[in-house]
This record gives sequence, structure tokens and C-alpha cells, in this order.
Amino acid sequence: MIKRVDGEKVILDQTIFYPTGGGQECDTGVLMQNGHAYEVYQVKKEAGQIVHYVKGAETLNEGEAVVKIDWQRRYGLMRHHSLLHVLGAVVYEKYGALCTGNQIYPERARIDFNQLQDLSSEEVEEIVREANRIIAEDHLITYRTVSREEAEATSGMIKTMISLLPPAVREVRLVAIGSIDEQACGGTHVKRTSEIGSLVITDIKSKGKNNKRMEVRAVLPAAVES
Repeated sequence: MIKRVDGEKVILDQTIFYPTGGGQECDTGVLMQNGHAYEVYQVKKEAGQIVHYVKGAETLNEGEAVVKIDWQRRYGLMRHHSLLHVLGAVVYEKYGALCTGNQIYPERARIDFNQLQDLSSEEVEEIVREANRIIAEDHLITYRTVSREEAEATSGMIKTMISLLPPAVREVRLVAIGSIDEQACGGTHVKRTSEIGSLVITDIKSKGKNNKRMEVRAVLPAAVES
């Protein structure tokens, strides 16, 4: 239901659109009212509310509406977000490096690690093999919410830096991949690792001393992608 319209900004009473945040791009899609489809091209959190930017919103009215997300885009974001969790777990296990940032797109992603040495081609290949082994094992991806204090106390399980979260965040959503990984995360994910596809690392570059950025893709089998 539409609660308020302000120019191109639309506020709903509830939404399935993911707003830009946590390194993940927002969902896009359409808002349907009175037989007309209006393009939702951006979704953001502003002043504690989720704001939908809608083309032609000036003709919308408060009241009933139907929202539809671009599922292909959402699913690509889900697959790449889950891929970064697997990759983060492997790099943490092998090198003790934490994720300090990421950016997730429907067709690719990148992830930054702190205190990660220069990697040989053999070491990169081993990271890829291990990540793809975990993906192929088809682990269930589950969620739970804990206090910030509990999350910080289990930092050995967390592969991201909890200190990056704003102090106002007192509850932390944890995303677990089977029993091999658990990370603080508010993003969207697939149900099982087999949905991710295969990890391909397309580039690795230095981002300061002993900090590395990996550019990656989640590649589905050709029959699935077609």
C-alpha cells in the first residue's frame, strides 16, 4: 500500500525491494496501480524509511498498489552475495584476513581483505578450488539474529569487521553457510550454495599495504544460464 508520494519518492507500508546498502545494489522493478506500471529505478534508506524512486510517480495515489521486483537482477545479487561469503570464509581460514568492504552487482562482485599478502598463482588457484568445493557440497544457508555483544564475542566465527557497523546497531543478523561459516550480514542470499555457480576470480589488485581487492564472478553452467 502506498502511504505517501513526494515527487518521485514513494513510501510503502511494506516492501520486498532491497534498498542499496551493505555493498549490495538495490532491487529494481515496477509498481502497479490502476492497470499502469511505474518503473522503480532506485531504492534507498532515508531518515529511517525505505524510499522508492519511481518514474512518473506524480500520477500515483495513496492506497492499494502491487510491487514486482526484477527477479533476474535480484537472483544475480543473491548469488554473488553468497559467493562473497564463501570466498571470505576460505580466505579467513587460510590467511586470517577479514573482509573490510565489498560491492555486489548482478553479474559480478568485489571484496576487500585486510592484511592479505601478495598471492602466487598457485595460491589463487587453491582459493578457487576450495571455494568451489564448498559450493558444490550444497550447504544450506540459514539466518539468526543475536545481540551486538554476542556477535562481537564470537569474532572467531565472523569474517567481517563488526566495528564497521554503526554504534546504533544493537542487533546483528548472522548468515551461516552450513557449519563452515557465519558472518554479520543484512543482504539477500540464495537458499543453498549449489545455486551460486562456480567462483571465477577475474582480478586481484593492491589497495594499500597488505590489503587486497578481489574481483569475482559467479558462473552458472551454460545450460542454466541460457
